[in-house]
Formats: sequence, structure tokens, C-alpha cells
Amino acid sequence: MTNPQDKAESDAGLAQMLMGKGPCTYLLLLLLGLILLFPFLEEGLFARTLLGILFSIVLLVGAFVTRQTRRGFILKLGLALLGVGLQWTALWAQSIAILNLAGIAYTASLAVSFSGVLRYILNRGPVSADKLHGALAGYIMLAFVWSFVYALVEVSSAGSFGPGHLDFTQPGTFFKLIYFSFTTLTTTGYGDFIPLTNHARSLVMVEEFSGVFYVGVVIARFAGLYPSNQAR
Repeated sequence: MTNPQDKAESDAGLAQMLMGKGPCTYLLLLLLGLILLFPFLEEGLFARTLLGILFSIVLLVGAFVTRQTRRGFILKLGLALLGVGLQWTALWAQSIAILNLAGIAYTASLAVSFSGVLRYILNRGPVSADKLHGALAGYIMLAFVWSFVYALVEVSSAGSFGPGHLDFTQPGTFFKLIYFSFTTLTTTGYGDFIPLTNHARSLVMVEEFSGVFYVGVVIARFAGLYPSNQAR
């Protein structure tokens, strides 16, 4: 029979894990804020400037959240600063070419930051609130990485995604790819936005696999790290 006191302690410990905070907690809140505010920050120079500031903060926080080697930290910080600099240059110069370079830098920066978060949450040690929040933040970062990949594919080969022509100079275009990336990663698949070429479809299949693999690995790892009542 389960001891009520042990159950209460277990519930209290789980609540503390969920409600705690750390560097990954702030990253998670920033990413959620970015998703919710994105539709409101696409029209007008001032709104796009605020969106650029929020993206810049996400990249810089992503470079600082996890422990790393000196070389790894310099790489992440360098990519984040490069993406931020190119983005602001593109906004100032109204240049699509520079914006494409910023997209490449963003993709690399988010991918490297994601790998750092993944290493952090899979490291041996007790499960903490920060690791749980890091797992959620990593999932969102993975979706953002793929959305930038899709944007680069669409720029290099127009008509890869649809229906309709994607014009990145118009508000809401990139958010469609973010939305599509999340529905793909979670295997929701509403079907209102689809890949139209085989190259795009092949990337979509890889994202579907990466999403299932990520969830499976993280759940298996946390299940192995979290001690049972019997073990305690």
C-alpha cells in the first residue's frame, strides 16, 4: 500500500520541479512570447523592429543558457551576434539578400543552441525544473530551426510550399512556415499548408522523424532519471 506521506512528498517534489526556474525557464518564456507576439509584430517598421529585438534576445539567451566549453560558447555567441547584425542590417538597408544571409545565420545559431540544450537535458543527474523547461524550449527551437530551413528552401526554389505564392516581403509569410513547422513536428498535419515539391517533402519527412525521435528520447531519459517512490 502506498504511504500517503510518500505520495504527498512525491507530489510536492513534482510540483517544485514544474514550477522551479532557471536559465532554460527564461529561454522557454521568451520562445513562447515570440510565438504569441509574432503575428502582431510583422506590419510596420516599428513592429518589425520590436520583432527583431525579440529574436535577437532569443538568440543571445540561447547562447548563454547551458554550460559549454570555451570554444562552444564562442561559436554560439558568434553565430548569434552574426545573425543579429545581419538582421538589423537587412532592416536598415531593406535588402532581401542580406535578410537571406541572416536566415542562414539564424538557422545555424538555433541549431547549435538546440544541440547545447539537448546535451544539457540528456546529461546524467537529477531531473530539475530547468531541465524540464529546457526540454520544452528545445522542442520549440527545433521547430524554429526547420521553419528557417523551409524559408531558405522556398527562397532558393520558389513554389516549394503552398498553396499560393510565398512573398517574404509581405507580413505573415514567415509565420506560415513557423505554423507549418509546428504542425509537422507534432504530426498534427491540418493540411491547409503543404509541401509542393519532392525536395520539400523529403525535408518534411525528416522533420516528422526528428520530432518523434526527440520526444521518445527525452521521455525515455527522464523516465530513467526520475526516481520512483519504491527506489526512495
